[in-house]
Amino acid sequence: MYLVSAIAEVWFGLCRKPPVIHTLQPGFGFPTERVFEGLPDGGGSSGSGIIRQGIGAAFAGMRTLNQNRQLLWFTLLAGLVLAGNAIGHAAFWYLNRTLQPDTIVLYAQDLVLGFATLFCLVFLLAALVLSLSSKTEGPASFFGGLCEAKKYLKTLFIWAQVLAFAAFLLDRLYVFITLIWFPHEFGFLYTIMDGSFVSTINQFPFNWTLDWDMLTEVPGYGGRSLLLLVYPFGVLETLHFSVIVLILFVLTPFVVPLLVLEHKTLKEAVAGSFALLKKICAGAAVCALFLGAIAAGVFLMHLLIQAASGIVGPWNTVILHPPGTWIALALAYNIALLIVAFVVATVGGIAVLDLYRSAKTGLVPGSTGTEPTP
Repeated sequence: MYLVSAIAEVWFGLCRKPPVIHTLQPGFGFPTERVFEGLPDGGGSSGSGIIRQGIGAAFAGMRTLNQNRQLLWFTLLAGLVLAGNAIGHAAFWYLNRTLQPDTIVLYAQDLVLGFATLFCLVFLLAALVLSLSSKTEGPASFFGGLCEAKKYLKTLFIWAQVLAFAAFLLDRLYVFITLIWFPHEFGFLYTIMDGSFVSTINQFPFNWTLDWDMLTEVPGYGGRSLLLLVYPFGVLETLHFSVIVLILFVLTPFVVPLLVLEHKTLKEAVAGSFALLKKICAGAAVCALFLGAIAAGVFLMHLLIQAASGIVGPWNTVILHPPGTWIALALAYNIALLIVAFVVATVGGIAVLDLYRSAKTGLVPGSTGTEPTP
């Protein structure tokens, strides 16, 4: 956990200054809250106000995470959940290759694995929201949030089912569009979106040894290595699933806060989420783009590593076995990329709560509590 927090500080420039705490007026269906002092006062135009609203939520999330290190348990547990998803995809692929099940069984597998993953993520998000909304003094306790989230198991279970079914439909729609409906004239777009990404993660530093025997052969036994099933197949399937999940969470960001803070029914929470999102959609988009730009910037650093090392892939280089120094650097980069991605996801979860409060109160996230949104 110390490694996660240390890298979070390096990438996001977080500091250990004590928080400046301000109290919001109660009466909006959630406990008296604390808003951290955020960005300096800026312009009052609508465009600048929207930017301050979105980036303010992101910066407030970073400060909150830095001042509440227990929330990094959300980072670790969410990473383990998605790692389990990758292993699940690999295991199903191995079994299906042997058993050759019917299409309905394949669909059932996707639904079960998707539901299990989404339920864990929704439950962790509920724990994050509840821990940040606790009335207790001092740093937020993530494990206290987990205990509180158990009270909403039934509602979260149903919501995870809805999300899993929606994710399945989006996945089938993607397959239909790309493999059946997609016009031949626009095939290059599919190559850019899908093929180029697959090609990229098969290159150095993602394929850090460039030695495919290590991935494809079981030493002393022959045959296919189980590691090959997880990487790249399981990882690619999980990345595809994560994109769909991200779309669903962006479209329904305030459902979980409404369920666990205002005790709404599922129908009321979904309707309320869309109503709140309509008020603050531009700011939420700016926040998502800002956090996405941070993750994308770290991902694109692989180009600098390739340029410095001269290593890309085994098909276009004579260096089939990179020196140990470059292998160590590639491993460190991959670990840092994963940590940054999940820390950004944690900041995004915290920012959802800040944007929820902003939509309820009309205050800019991270403001001193007196500034209305434009």
